[in-house]
Amino acid sequence: MTCCDQKCGLIAGTVVGALIALLGGILIPVGDLIIGDTVKKEAVLENGTLAFDTWTSVDTAVWRQFWLFDVQNPDDVVNKGAKPVLVQKGPYTYKTRYIPKKDITFYDNNTVSFLLPAGAIFDPSMSVGPEEDIITTLNLAVAGLYSAIPHGLANMFINKSNSTLFQNRTVKELLWGYKDPMLNSMLGLFYDYNNTVDGPYTVFTGKDDINKVATIERWKYNTSLSYWNDSYCNMINGTDGSSFSPKLDKKKPLYFFSPDICRSISAVYEGTVDLKGIDVYRYTLPSEALESPASNPDNHCYCTETKVSKNCTLAGVLDLTPCQGYPVYLSLPHFLYGSPDLLEGLEGLNPNPDEHSIILDVEPITGFTLRFAKRLQLNMLYGPSKEIVILNKIKKLTIFPLMWVNETGTLDDETAEMFKGELISKLDLLKWIQIGLLVAGSVIFVACLIGTIVVSCNKKSKKKTGLRG
Repeated sequence: MTCCDQKCGLIAGTVVGALIALLGGILIPVGDLIIGDTVKKEAVLENGTLAFDTWTSVDTAVWRQFWLFDVQNPDDVVNKGAKPVLVQKGPYTYKTRYIPKKDITFYDNNTVSFLLPAGAIFDPSMSVGPEEDIITTLNLAVAGLYSAIPHGLANMFINKSNSTLFQNRTVKELLWGYKDPMLNSMLGLFYDYNNTVDGPYTVFTGKDDINKVATIERWKYNTSLSYWNDSYCNMINGTDGSSFSPKLDKKKPLYFFSPDICRSISAVYEGTVDLKGIDVYRYTLPSEALESPASNPDNHCYCTETKVSKNCTLAGVLDLTPCQGYPVYLSLPHFLYGSPDLLEGLEGLNPNPDEHSIILDVEPITGFTLRFAKRLQLNMLYGPSKEIVILNKIKKLTIFPLMWVNETGTLDDETAEMFKGELISKLDLLKWIQIGLLVAGSVIFVACLIGTIVVSCNKKSKKKTGLRG
């Protein structure tokens, strides 16, 4: 009777172990389903959701850090045709995106529109010096006339105002504006930035299709751009980069649109990194995004003129003239991923992907961007000219870097703890419950199964022994 009880107990244990392991297995899809439904609900852009609260909040600080290129040998460049020797000065740091979205309006087609106010407040504690620091840099007016009008006429304006190829300006003047003596008007790399608005944007709320959440439907009332002579390059793809649809797929790129670069662009998965205890997917801008049309045909419609790039073979630079209305060229800092020709005419540039690439750190379950660094460089053009006297000694066409900016933001410690408490800890708890049930059930199942086999073998052995006796 004891042997039977023992065997029955082991069989029962085997069944129980199997059921426990099965329960753990069932919890995986059920748990994933529960989590998926919760994430979908909280990722929709509507009042009361986590996504909407994050989307409308300005608690996370966003900074713009500027590095300006200071010319060390301006006289040698003009009089001897020497290469400009550059030293970057910075960062000069400003707090931005501290003004909440304006005119948030919901529509029946599951879209929401808003305006994005712009502003910048100087932060001396995060800067290398005051805004009054002097920088020797390219004369914006001279460079503009060089590219925009006949050189004979440009020379008349330059001589009349005694303008030079390089000028000395404060950081504040270069960034936010000064009255140029030649043009008698205000110039500045970000002149009139404060007290302006970007948009309106119209984006999908994700209520009817979570895969479309935050995707831009319209920008400035239009579903496409008009800068480029091609419908492909004029497409507005993806979100504004602040969030994406939940449950990211590493194999798929993320698309986002940025008015700063006048186009849509994509980022690709590079690896998983830890951000304050949260695993995030790091996406970076691939080198193909700025390749020449000769190497990447998708970029063919961004090549708008041949003065800079003969046969559109120059990589790493985007002509923003059609978008901005003045001759300015966009690149990554220090011409990262650019053609070697861009660096040959300058000294002092050292492109480094770790410092100069664009990155997005996105939490893969929710699709929220928890850290970003948007790094861009503004450049202008000058070169040899027989008609413009101050350019007579210049030897080659030069795309000159004026400054580069790192617009960056990351979730603070309080938000990180809230995020981990509301989501990550619950996911970890569910995961460990699943693993615990699977392991415990499997151990019980295997142990009882082995015990059952042993008991059966012992019983058979005793029967055989009894027969022999």
